[in-house]
Amino acid sequence: MAVVAEGLHKVMKNGSIPQITIHLLQLRAGQILGSTYFTIRETGNLRQAGESEERITAVATWRDATYFTDAERVALELVEAVLSPNPSGERVPDELYAKASAHYDDKALWTLIMAIAHIGFFTPAALIAKPIPGMPPGQNYSD
Repeated sequence: MAVVAEGLHKVMKNGSIPQITIHLLQLRAGQILGSTYFTIRETGNLRQAGESEERITAVATWRDATYFTDAERVALELVEAVLSPNPSGERVPDELYAKASAHYDDKALWTLIMAIAHIGFFTPAALIAKPIPGMPPGQNYSD
């Protein structure tokens, strides 16, 4: 498990997309999944990176908010598409993939995909084991 997690972390820090974008999409993922741990972790990461409270708060309503770039909007739309059930079929339609490809080159697009995969990889731990929000990794589970 640690090897997979390390690989995902390495890819997410390859410099092809801003770390802020990764934190924004992971915050949105935490909100969609109902994970207090992810939501608090990514809110803290964004604050530490100097993001405004307005931008952090507006992630929940990003479609109507004016705080995000077009590239950030595509990242948020992509994570929503992946994590939201679609009873009529495909979650990521070709149009959304084309929109993402217009903002991100191949390496950056794969980085976004791996950032979403990172959340998917840790979702069972966050929802079943319930890590303690605000505690550092490795110290975030009760006895």
